[in-house]
Amino acid sequence: MRPPETEQRQATPERVVARLRRHGRRLILPAIVLIGVVGGAAYASGILLEDWQRWAVLGGSVLLVLLACLLPFLSWLAGRVTITDRRVIVTSGVFVRVRRELPLRRGYDVTVRRTPGQRMAGSGDVRIDVGRERPFVLKDLPGPELAQQALHELIAGAPSVTPLQPTQSEADTVMWGQR
Repeated sequence: MRPPETEQRQATPERVVARLRRHGRRLILPAIVLIGVVGGAAYASGILLEDWQRWAVLGGSVLLVLLACLLPFLSWLAGRVTITDRRVIVTSGVFVRVRRELPLRRGYDVTVRRTPGQRMAGSGDVRIDVGRERPFVLKDLPGPELAQQALHELIAGAPSVTPLQPTQSEADTVMWGQR
């Protein structure tokens, strides 16, 4: 027979506390490459005399944009961290989707690691130590201290964390009802 507290917890629906993506600064280099490729292709098409050379520049430019700009953007877009009142869910992968879940039933050690570049950008890595297993690392999250605080409160069972409103769009990076 289950304890009444477990039955009550399963009867209440799971609430989303935060939906996060990695920091957007990961897209700076692909944006610079895109601007450079478009500018270089436009310049090269103006100075090249043969049509086959122009087509070769166009084909190379399209390939470079696909590999250096579109794939990193899709990778960033596909990665998501969802923190609910019961678990942490990390999804990643463009062509092969990977989903990792960490239940918050047990107490964990939650630490924040920030490099100088991450401090300047306002992001950091949130590391959740789960005992003997490999640590669960939420890489390059915006506002890592807020995520750490929310995880501490959720693990401790404190009711002070306000969940997201059900009308929130899944495409946004939102935290605790803030935009």
